[in-house]
Amino acid sequence: QVQLVESGGGLVQTGDSLRLSCAASGRPFSSYATGWFRQAPGKEREFVGAISSTGSAAYYTDSVKGRFTISRDNAKNTVYLQMNSLKPEDTAVYYCAARRTFTYGAMGVSRNYDYWGQGTQVTVSS
Repeated sequence: QVQLVESGGGLVQTGDSLRLSCAASGRPFSSYATGWFRQAPGKEREFVGAISSTGSAAYYTDSVKGRFTISRDNAKNTVYLQMNSLKPEDTAVYYCAARRTFTYGAMGVSRNYDYWGQGTQVTVSS
């Protein structure tokens, strides 16, 4: 089992930055690829980006490319989502999730993940 806890959300203004953290406990986090998803009110959960277990590979949905960066520190069992140039449309609950293998395409589908955090709210005011 892997337990995931997100933190770092909050209320910011357009153009601000936030860094979300996803802290893991349980099995060695370095064995798991990690994805970030978000869900806005009334909308389906949306893929944001993902990173491989070693951090050597990552990819993002088009709407956040160039603004968001995922990184990880396996010594700290933590994955980060650095969000810059935030927009009101980035407002959502952000979730991290983990699965064993890093596969392009598959990482973008929420049902392919084995473990989920509880989410952290990000609100961007205009």
